[in-house]
Amino acid sequence: MIITFLGTSAANAFPEAFCQCSRCEQARALGGPSLRKRSSVLINADLLIDLGPDIQTASQWHGVSLRNVSYCLQTHPHADHMDLSHLLSRSPGFGTIGAPCLHFYASQETMQRAAETFVRDLEGYSLLSPEAETRLKMKLHVLVPFQTVAVGCYRVTPFPASHAPGMGALLYAVGEAGKFVFYGADTAPLSEETWQAFRSLKMRFDVVMLDHTYGPDQTPADAHMSAHQVIECMTRMREDGILAEGGRVLATHIAHEGNPPHPELVDFARRHGYDVAYDGLVIEV
Repeated sequence: MIITFLGTSAANAFPEAFCQCSRCEQARALGGPSLRKRSSVLINADLLIDLGPDIQTASQWHGVSLRNVSYCLQTHPHADHMDLSHLLSRSPGFGTIGAPCLHFYASQETMQRAAETFVRDLEGYSLLSPEAETRLKMKLHVLVPFQTVAVGCYRVTPFPASHAPGMGALLYAVGEAGKFVFYGADTAPLSEETWQAFRSLKMRFDVVMLDHTYGPDQTPADAHMSAHQVIECMTRMREDGILAEGGRVLATHIAHEGNPPHPELVDFARRHGYDVAYDGLVIEV
């Protein structure tokens, strides 16, 4: 399984385009891994997690083809994670040739929000209609937390995120060929229900990607995790045997307010036993 990070920032990118704080200025000066687009990942060449606003830019900048994307797991409907205009741009009506049918997976709440947004902002037909399936070359699939489903060659289990109440935000375990990864952004610390489900479902992850919105010196809020909460989550996963021996934990969804630019954040993370993802990073599981 190959994971490509298309974006690793929180909602307002890093550096934030309108910001003159010292962290944003340092990131601009450093460039490279310190420049972060909004979060999304590609698994192999065909499974996308989040139809985010920056995925086309990421494809161009990092030379990552999205031509074979056949599956999308949507975490939730916030605008930094879901840009429905991509459904139009990849469609035959916009001149796109050869794109496969896109199987789009989300919670019922996210699907309903997506349908409302699509009619309001983009087209005059419902995203839930047969017309949408034909014109957009896609099929919609509603997911239920803790219920494992087959998605192509993958086994996918959604877990409820501690984020965006009422929007059905999900986190995802994805398995292929005996390897399992967990994508955990956006979320505050995982609920006890999720920890219990990890145990009852016998989850064991080779790679874990965790929300790192707040930095080492910040007090966390309700909807995201801080650096120290990432460390706590990683420690519990190791103690409970949920993180495989030799498994990796990577920080993503990194905000500019309290996180330093990439090299300094990497130094902190290494001292505490985890890694920091960056845009364009490719890892093989």
